[in-house]
Amino acid sequence: MIPAPRPQEILLPVTTGLIVLTIVSALAANFIPLPVADVQLRPDFCALVLLYWGVHQPRRVGFTIAFLLGLLIDLADASLFGQHALAYVALLFAAIALHRRILNFNLAAQSLHVFPLLLGTDLIGIAVRLIAGAELPPIGHLAGAAIGALLWIPLCMVLRLPRVPKTSPDL
Repeated sequence: MIPAPRPQEILLPVTTGLIVLTIVSALAANFIPLPVADVQLRPDFCALVLLYWGVHQPRRVGFTIAFLLGLLIDLADASLFGQHALAYVALLFAAIALHRRILNFNLAAQSLHVFPLLLGTDLIGIAVRLIAGAELPPIGHLAGAAIGALLWIPLCMVLRLPRVPKTSPDL
């Protein structure tokens, strides 16, 4: 039995201000200081927001934004310069390449698609650090990708709210 297609709701267009606000908010969330034990559990909010806009608005957020955002994170974390930039550009490329596939699923199934993308972003960062001579981080470092995939559902719901058309009281 073939399920009936979901009715498509027409959303308002995305403003540039909303995109900028979400990226700046994600950047601020990444800068919140946490105890050393909790840093491993924090998802990469910038990667999550880049992934969201890469899936939902692939023509509005480009590789330049991903690269510059990655460089800002590298400067703030005092990590290897370009490590996050490379990971974010690869993440955005995957998001743009897979955006039609991801949008065909409900939010729970989308989060299952988001997890390997966020995990790949973390693995790129780990690979760059290993090549530079750093030690292998503990396995708990990858928990941030799982938490980020769980946050995909509320993130999609919250970022969809400004785009829902207001119903007229006259109708």
